[in-house]
Amino acid sequence: MIINYFCFITPAYGLIIKKILNLKEKMKKHKKFEGLIAAPFTPMDKAGNLNPDIIPEYYNMLKNNGVVGAFINGSTGEGVSLTQKEKQQQTEKWAGCYRKDNAVRIINLVGGTSYKECIENAKLSYESGIYAIAVLGPYYFKPSDENYLAEFVARVGEAVPEMPVYYYHIPVLTGVNIPMARFIARIAEMLPNFAGIKYTHEDFMDFMTCLNYKNGTFEMLWGRDENLLPSLAVGARGAVGSTFNYAAPLYNELIKAFIDGRMDDARNLQILSIKMIHLLGKYGGMGTGKAFMKYIGVDCGEFRLPIKNLDSRTYYLFEKDVKALGIDNLFSVK
Repeated sequence: MIINYFCFITPAYGLIIKKILNLKEKMKKHKKFEGLIAAPFTPMDKAGNLNPDIIPEYYNMLKNNGVVGAFINGSTGEGVSLTQKEKQQQTEKWAGCYRKDNAVRIINLVGGTSYKECIENAKLSYESGIYAIAVLGPYYFKPSDENYLAEFVARVGEAVPEMPVYYYHIPVLTGVNIPMARFIARIAEMLPNFAGIKYTHEDFMDFMTCLNYKNGTFEMLWGRDENLLPSLAVGARGAVGSTFNYAAPLYNELIKAFIDGRMDDARNLQILSIKMIHLLGKYGGMGTGKAFMKYIGVDCGEFRLPIKNLDSRTYYLFEKDVKALGIDNLFSVK
């Protein structure tokens, strides 16, 4: 009755209220993620150019290994090293796969320095049929507090009002280390289609505060593969990770063990994950992730500079160390 009254007295205001309520109703239909969301690598050819023809095979590999989502154009996907055209080309290829069966929901990281560019990528994501978008904290001219960060994210998110919008919190790379508890309280007032946060940080107090904000209204997607088990213990139900690409069965077994109350099994699986992740550091960092993909039979080429890649001799040593882990049965199957 109140809304009808406003529609009668002030039609424009009434339409705004109705629009907000309709958006909130649509967001209620948004199904929260439960399980693994892989952060795919961007496939490159031998010349270092985008190789999108691999993406349908990649999508099916994730689906067949129990992955429920893919977070594209992110850190693992070299989003900041791609041109605007390349990001859009990759977006459309993943969107095409998702439109066919909706099995692996796609979240597209639309950027984080120019909100104009972010909006352009967000609109393309919507038009292409991508499920959701994510926005990175501006990492050159950084926001001074949660208000400016929320305003930046809201400006992008309101351009695609029917899409879920996530914020990507990764202060180790962006240098934007504003407490998410303060940010989430602010963005909740500004953006009706805000869905949650991809949280790649180690502050469990902040994480839990966000997780329990307004009785768990927003999703908190954990972003540290080596700490998946602790995140489950405090209430996480979805996680985004690079190692989920090539070791999804390991993490699915870990989650199942946790749900079943087999904590010793869950801890042992997390230890295996940590041993595997130690090899990333041993062989140079992020570039080793594509070596793991090559190991399971999906060759995504190399990372672009300045990321270090493995030469043939180093790959041989890496392969020996991977086999020594004795977890081939827990790697993703092509």
